[in-house]
Amino acid sequence: MTDSRTQPLLIGAENLTPKEVSELLRVPESTLSVWRSTNRVHLPFFKLGGHVRYRRSDIDGFIQANTRGVRA
Repeated sequence: MTDSRTQPLLIGAENLTPKEVSELLRVPESTLSVWRSTNRVHLPFFKLGGHVRYRRSDIDGFIQANTRGVRA
């Protein structure tokens, strides 16, 4: 049975592995691990079957929130 409260978060979302996120952000996977364990940098993640995953929308939001000095 699926919990209807979590369903909208996963349906239609692109779930990324730590390796994919590290390549996207150009940081080592170990950096992502430190961020997760220390909460030093807020980058939402979840575990699916014991595996860490990130939603693409959260990564996009993280990039947007941390963009500095860009003029439109």
